[in-house]
Amino acid sequence: MTAILDKSCTQQKAPTSNSGGLVNILADFAPATRQALADDSVLTNLYDLQHELDKPLQLDKTLLYLDRDISITSGELAGEIAQNTANTIGLVLVNNQDQPVSIASYAPNSHNKPFITDTAPPCAFVIGDMSQDSDWWAVDNLADAIKLYTHLTVSQGLNISVLVSINAYQFNDMVRHFSEVQTVTIATTIVDKDKVCQPLAGVNAKAIVTVFDLLLSFDNGQSLDEILSDPDTITHDLMLDIWGEPEPLANDPSKPTPYPIDAWQGLLKQTIERIAYHTQTPLAMAGQCVLGAIAHIGQRFINAPFGHKSMPASLILITEGESGSGKSQAMGLSHFKIKEHERQQYESYLLLLDEWESQKTTLKGSELKDFLANEPKPQNPITLFDDATIEPILDKFINGDMNNGSWSTDEAGQFFNGHTMKGDTAGNALSALTKLWSDGQVSRVRSQKNAFANARTHAYDVRMTLMLMGQRVILEQALTDEMMNQQGFLARALIACPESLQGKRVWNDDHRRQIDPYSDPVLIAYWQRCHILLDPLPSNVPETPQGQPNRLTVRWADRQAEQAFYERMQAIENRQAKGQVLEYLKAYASRMAENASRIASLMAFFDDRKVITADDINRAFELVEYSTSERLRYLDATPTGEQNDSEKLSCWLVDKAKSKNPPMLNRSYIYNGSPKPMRKNNKLLQNELDMLESAGHIKQETEGKKKVIYINPKLLM
Repeated sequence: MTAILDKSCTQQKAPTSNSGGLVNILADFAPATRQALADDSVLTNLYDLQHELDKPLQLDKTLLYLDRDISITSGELAGEIAQNTANTIGLVLVNNQDQPVSIASYAPNSHNKPFITDTAPPCAFVIGDMSQDSDWWAVDNLADAIKLYTHLTVSQGLNISVLVSINAYQFNDMVRHFSEVQTVTIATTIVDKDKVCQPLAGVNAKAIVTVFDLLLSFDNGQSLDEILSDPDTITHDLMLDIWGEPEPLANDPSKPTPYPIDAWQGLLKQTIERIAYHTQTPLAMAGQCVLGAIAHIGQRFINAPFGHKSMPASLILITEGESGSGKSQAMGLSHFKIKEHERQQYESYLLLLDEWESQKTTLKGSELKDFLANEPKPQNPITLFDDATIEPILDKFINGDMNNGSWSTDEAGQFFNGHTMKGDTAGNALSALTKLWSDGQVSRVRSQKNAFANARTHAYDVRMTLMLMGQRVILEQALTDEMMNQQGFLARALIACPESLQGKRVWNDDHRRQIDPYSDPVLIAYWQRCHILLDPLPSNVPETPQGQPNRLTVRWADRQAEQAFYERMQAIENRQAKGQVLEYLKAYASRMAENASRIASLMAFFDDRKVITADDINRAFELVEYSTSERLRYLDATPTGEQNDSEKLSCWLVDKAKSKNPPMLNRSYIYNGSPKPMRKNNKLLQNELDMLESAGHIKQETEGKKKVIYINPKLLM
């Protein structure tokens, strides 16, 4: 292997062993000159880069001329001579403490991979100054690293250091190692996101995910700020990937549970965010409305899996919202296409009814009798009700006038304070609704002696979704009502009680007023999808000869998805034990998994999928857990203004860890410094740590002989 050498570096020496330490060996080599780089495009770009900086790179310490061979420093080949390191360029590789640990032998203008003298420790070639509080970026090749440093430091004046993995296959190990000191930034595209991010899940790193390659965007003149503000750019915190949402530690109805918007994805997530924006309502309210809309549509076509059987995909949704909080507006956008479809169906029905009535009036005697026998009167097709009572709806099921329906109203008082929920009929009505939710059956046995006697008494395979939105004065009484709890109605409901945005909304912004929600491309795409699902029928749901759809039972995508469901179900079971958070909410807890399966099935249905993935299940359980937290706020919860021991410890951990990167504390430090009564009380402290871990606030790990506590970074946000 030949190279153009600087005259001062041409004297050959005996092979060098590093037994005296790498630092001593480095002192034996001279800095590489530009001539020694042999016009290698990558190395000369690096060499010339320092002349463009206010503070030049210290290449005299990191870019060396290797005038002889060097021994391998560790492993099975330790002490043996490494061939072809003489007359090459040495790139000094450091660990996360900026200490030299290895050398990469780089032959200019060669297609051979650089030879690394010691691959045992994770290490990097660093462009920049790690000691100056710079941001750390990680790259898997030297050429891209030089371009990145040039763009961000020379062109944009940012303080960064670029960590280069000389061998691309060691990139993940390098990121993990350096992330132990501070956050490492990596860049990827949407196409390569999973390939880059999944192996680094849980690492103290963030990924900037762009549509086009980041360097290409820089080449086109974009700044980092412009790229980060682009709607298509995603800044992904990899540390959060192994953490779930921390559970609440106290039952305080004055503090609404944060809505897990990330439990949604794709078009549905965007729709919820746009509805919340246009109506200036909480995300939880918009989310409940969208959930009610897809349940209304989906219950007609699919069943959800549960054990060895299937169940309806219907839902019961209860949402708190004060008068004027935007309930009607949010529902108007979420159900826009459903209401339009209902209106079209109703108008067609009126035409058919007029035609039927006209024909009827022209006939008499036997012709009229034959007509009535062969041409049944058209049935009202309305399935979405906002002002009704329960009995007529149940009668429509029993009479065969309807197989799928929804009672969706922003005036929950019509339901909770109506005639049906008063007096002796309340228990029967609640029992009928719970049975309808559970297995899609309706039964109403009446006396056959009166003039309104009906020989029909039962309906099977029918579906009913309830979406009730109302004021606190209405819902608070209902959520604490003994009968509604005992009958199991509330145990089946998904509850949201978000904080009202009234008093914080903006009405005098001219730009906001000019934005028409009915021209919003996200909402238009959502409505188009609803239209396809409403009519015509989805191709994967064939009709029976009677014109009714055969409901498709959504299945698990694989064993992993099914196992994910039962793991979450088991965790809920464990939380019903004595002393656990769901001890006094067993009826509700027992329905959490059922609701999660229904939600996951509806998500898959909307995306035109026939199977549920593990990701669907985990995201559905986030929504169920949110509802559970909201339900707990109304269960014997009286705000006292005092924190319990778990809250005290969690707050203390967050406060002490917020300046650390990653957020981690030694257990011995916690033992000696935690708030009373946990301080220096090992048994009590361990009980509280175990409780915090089960609630997703911390993880307890052992690193060597040391016990450490990692704090959920979501608590620091």
